[in-house]
Amino acid sequence: MKAKTKKILKRVLISVVAVIGALLLIVIGYLIYLLADYKRFDDNLSLTVRDKTETTIKIEREYSILTYNVGFCAYLPDFGFFMDGGTESRAKSKESVLDTLNSINQLIGGLNPDFIMLEEVDERATRSYKVNQRQIVENAFSSYDSVFAVNYDSSYLFYPFLEPHGASLAGMLTLSKYNIENNSAIRKSLPIENSLMKFFDLDRCYSKMYVTIAESQKKLALFTAHLSAYTSDGTIANEQIKLLTSDMQAEYEKGNYVICGGDFNKDLLGNSEDIFGVSGEGQTWAQPFPLEYLEDKNLSLVNSYDKEKSPYPSCRNADGPYSENQFVLTVDGFLISNNISVSSCAVIGGDFAYSDHNPVLMKFVLNA
Repeated sequence: MKAKTKKILKRVLISVVAVIGALLLIVIGYLIYLLADYKRFDDNLSLTVRDKTETTIKIEREYSILTYNVGFCAYLPDFGFFMDGGTESRAKSKESVLDTLNSINQLIGGLNPDFIMLEEVDERATRSYKVNQRQIVENAFSSYDSVFAVNYDSSYLFYPFLEPHGASLAGMLTLSKYNIENNSAIRKSLPIENSLMKFFDLDRCYSKMYVTIAESQKKLALFTAHLSAYTSDGTIANEQIKLLTSDMQAEYEKGNYVICGGDFNKDLLGNSEDIFGVSGEGQTWAQPFPLEYLEDKNLSLVNSYDKEKSPYPSCRNADGPYSENQFVLTVDGFLISNNISVSSCAVIGGDFAYSDHNPVLMKFVLNA
């Protein structure tokens, strides 16, 4: 009897060891796949301009520009993202993605901006059921020139295990009612952390392009940016800002007008906790924008907050469904060169209806 029991225990032990060994092989194989498949795009990569208009802008006329992180059309008010402390990794359904994107297009169309900068636009991704969001937006604004810069071309991320985030091809989409010069658009790589977090973070970059100004040798240099959020202490985003603002200053010194819009993943108000009355303790990505990087430059950070006219934050922490006690702040907005005057800048709405971000609209004039 004892011998029989020993045989059974031995078989069980062998089976357990075999299962553990198989799991280890799977994990090791997956890690090898991630390491082998990981890549970053080349710096100064040329981007294609979808050329739809030859109309030029003019000095001393008012124009409008909008920036909006659309959150791959998943972040409805009840959505919490797994990397922010929530539970979801994908949009609810393909139908939800299409409905949300249609609502976003209607919202933007109603504002009728001259320039549009969108972040987290999926071209083909598991998380948004392979809906080509870029194509749908471009079709909705078919008369606009456009430039798409990929900043997320990830391997298949098998996490969370029950509903993996999957593979993603996504980026930043810039649209313009006015002529973006062919062969002018480039993708500039930004520094990123070299830890394992790089497999979850975006391939950070910004896009740069030139808009033609009528009867002038000067250009409007447009920058669209989406800086790092998932970092150990937030300092890598400061390095990104240093590189970005140096390039913007170089464009100003050429005599050009310069605007950068996007998601900076920094507290652009500097004290959003005090303004909106919600603590951001432990939110390392939400550090104040380093204004010292602008001190030796002809650049300014545009304020979008007005207690009476625009009392809204631009972003909520997506650690769960949107609630009154959730940490909110303003990370979306614009940097401009000092040869541009701002007529107004405001966060549009405050209910985070279609994303964990609200759009920001700025009206501006190129000074003579």
